[in-house]
Amino acid sequence: MKFRYCPTPEAVPGSGQPDAAVVIDVLRATTTIGWALHNGATAVHVFAQLDALRRAAAAVPQGKRLLAGERGGRALEGFDLGNSPVAATPAVVAGKQLFLTTTNGTRALERVQAVPRVFTCSLNNLAAVARRLQALTVAHVWIVGSGWEGSYSLEDSLAAGALLHTMAKALDSDPHNHCENDEMTAAAALWQVWRHNPEACLRLATHGQRLQRLGNHDGDFRCCAAVNSLAVAPTQVRPGVLGLV
Repeated sequence: MKFRYCPTPEAVPGSGQPDAAVVIDVLRATTTIGWALHNGATAVHVFAQLDALRRAAAAVPQGKRLLAGERGGRALEGFDLGNSPVAATPAVVAGKQLFLTTTNGTRALERVQAVPRVFTCSLNNLAAVARRLQALTVAHVWIVGSGWEGSYSLEDSLAAGALLHTMAKALDSDPHNHCENDEMTAAAALWQVWRHNPEACLRLATHGQRLQRLGNHDGDFRCCAAVNSLAVAPTQVRPGVLGLV
């Protein structure tokens, strides 16, 4: 099994297609998606554009839907939720469909929605995603980081490296045997540096610093840094829609 790491949606190759893609947005979209589905949301619909989200959400009865999202780290005015995993509690999301738009993560998901198998990953569900990939016996996987408006993000690369190490352990092999590009090798090394204190890495990252300037996000940082605190692997069930299968 070979892994290619694309640090941003823009870095995804314009030709060719892998057997599977894993999208990562640690701070915070893929962490929020995981917790929402774990806590009973029936589906998470993802959109890069607000207008498309509003059109799709309008087709669902108001009591069965929640609008969630942010721009620049700030919750969107008039939406039910922002992009905080700790806000996606069972009392709020159970039985609801989430319609989610974010600055970066939903763009990354949109970029790979034509791939046959798409999963979302965060530090919370590394083992769950690794089990799904191993069960599928796929040969070629793209790990796609969400970055920040087209630029590299430290926290997504940290999780990409963590997923590679988790897969290599499951396969009882050297992580470097599974790296397809230098970006993947670098991500693997990054995880080795920060694996004992991932929250410190998240707070050091530029987006982590941005969130800290916006307010008290300590709960989000603790949640996003909690390795293997979730046993779910959000899966694209149809283009732009994630669920548990």
